[in-house]
Amino acid sequence: MGYEISGQVGLVTGANRGIGKSILEALLKAGAAKVYAAVRNPSSVSGLTDEYGDKVVPLELDLTKPETIKTAAQTASDVSLVVNNAGVLTSTTVLSPEAIESLQFEMETNVSGLIRVAQAFAPVLKANAGGALVQLNSGASLLNFPQFATYSASKAASYSVTQALRQVLKEQGTLVVSVHPGPIATDMGHEAGFEDIAEPPEVVADALVEALSSGQFHVFPDAIAKGIGDVYQDFAQNVIEAEMSEG
Repeated sequence: MGYEISGQVGLVTGANRGIGKSILEALLKAGAAKVYAAVRNPSSVSGLTDEYGDKVVPLELDLTKPETIKTAAQTASDVSLVVNNAGVLTSTTVLSPEAIESLQFEMETNVSGLIRVAQAFAPVLKANAGGALVQLNSGASLLNFPQFATYSASKAASYSVTQALRQVLKEQGTLVVSVHPGPIATDMGHEAGFEDIAEPPEVVADALVEALSSGQFHVFPDAIAKGIGDVYQDFAQNVIEAEMSEG
């Protein structure tokens, strides 16, 4: 069962730039009545509020600060769609002296942040007929890239948590979507050195809107991600997405 965006209220973390900004704009284009731009610094979305007026609502939310997430959930009590897009990346190898510190930093945002968002907003989504929760994972959730070893590990963990959320939130009628982009032309992509192979963030936003409509769990939006997804598809359908029980 899919999720109908038109007329609904959404929330996007990290909505002030890159993929998050493109997702917010794609939701509005698809007919969302309003989207909360959940960011660390609400003033950073002034350009969006200038363009879209009261359809964009700035909201403070920092994935590493639980109190801001709880407050955001109380303020945005009308949301039926939560897109957790915000994340961090370091260029750290396993043998880097700072590997442990980098992993802790990325796990705190990319994994603990997801759990905090899910815990805060699951009751809100339930109260609003179930809705949908979207997590921006990565191609690195499935394949560890040595130059981004700790980031890849954190995204593998966030993907694992997303799988658990799919099962748990199904009971309250919440659709869960896991998005796995490859190199995307964002500030993060630029810092990672992906300029020559990166695709525009709109590719991710458009694929997400389509996935919500169709109700699919895995989304591989760009060409490189699709290559990974094509190989992974059989396992994903027969193991990850299959109805299985423990024991």
